[in-house]
Amino acid sequence: MKENILKVKSFDFAVRVINLYKYLKKEHNEFIVSKQLIRSGTSIGAIIREAEHAESLKDFIHKLSICLKEVNESKYWLDLFFVTDFLTKNMYDSLNNDCEELLKLLTASVKTSKNRIK
Repeated sequence: MKENILKVKSFDFAVRVINLYKYLKKEHNEFIVSKQLIRSGTSIGAIIREAEHAESLKDFIHKLSICLKEVNESKYWLDLFFVTDFLTKNMYDSLNNDCEELLKLLTASVKTSKNRIK
């Protein structure tokens, strides 16, 4: 059976977000705004898992579209943490690259699915 790359990448991203939350809490005593990132960053994989059992192709597309919004929100929080010096450039670049990759994969999946409806 072929590995679901979106499922794997989103899970790995969620793990990284949780580790970042622990780092921010320990090193910067930041636990308010980082909860927003943990919510958006971990919901991506959960919604992708939901999408595996979507009731229809339209439902599948809708769930992946929600994931796109969650990735964009995660990017916002990462940007905010970077410009306020909570993240080093290396940390930011690495996590931001993960977001970009998820956006590309999700966008491609949504486009492919929409073409199937036509």
